[in-house]
Amino acid sequence: MKKGKVLLGVFLGIVVAVGLFFVNKYWVTPATTEVANASGNFPQAPEFSLTSLSGEKINLQDYRGKVVLLDFWATWCGPCRIEIPGFVQLQNKYGSQGLAIIGVSMDDGPEPVRQFYQTFHMNYPVAMGTDRLGELYGGILGLPTSFLIGRDGRIYAKHVGLTDPSVFEAEIKELLAAPPDKAVTDFRTVGYTATRDIQTSTPEEVNSVVPGVDVSKLNPEELKEFEKLLSQQKCTCGCGLTVLKCRQVDSSCQASLQQARADYAKFVESHQG
Repeated sequence: MKKGKVLLGVFLGIVVAVGLFFVNKYWVTPATTEVANASGNFPQAPEFSLTSLSGEKINLQDYRGKVVLLDFWATWCGPCRIEIPGFVQLQNKYGSQGLAIIGVSMDDGPEPVRQFYQTFHMNYPVAMGTDRLGELYGGILGLPTSFLIGRDGRIYAKHVGLTDPSVFEAEIKELLAAPPDKAVTDFRTVGYTATRDIQTSTPEEVNSVVPGVDVSKLNPEELKEFEKLLSQQKCTCGCGLTVLKCRQVDSSCQASLQQARADYAKFVESHQG
């Protein structure tokens, strides 16, 4: 009997150890930070207007002069649930110094978000997000995804995955110390930093019939011709679709995006000539 209990205890210990391994592997280890390139080309945060759960308007332009932590999250996302109490503490600690946290829920509906908001005593505005808003910020391919926006309205860091509160706090303090409307050219991220740049899009690119390509300057005849051009080429990503169709069904595909933008540049040059 005792031997059985010992074996059961060993088995349960192994289960817990394996569980912790996968939590670390898939929640903690993948967390990355993206920053602007070495030239200091920090992208301007795309403007947006949302309505919070309490009915208040959230216009990003109204936050100019503050440091904004823009958090894309969902109630069903485990790492998001772990991060949020830390955000509540950061808002309490640095709100009076100019920090403003904005939560953008990617849930399917507001009801679970309202309940979560009350349960976790969230002290910053939360609004329901859309895929188009996510596309303005380069596409939200994983949750949580958080952006740190400086007083000058530029994005200085993008955190993907569960991130330690101390990382956010160190970067927030650095941005709070900067004067309004002045770029923090010597901004330093904390922890692991990915080499790729932060990507953003314009409303014209997001709302385009060729997602990711601003075709607003083309007249109807030119647009029809350009669409025909893209529909005659196969995307190199291996999906088997045309470049046009791939852009329309998978706006995150970098292969079709690069092809479409290259073709657009050639198309415009040939028609202007």
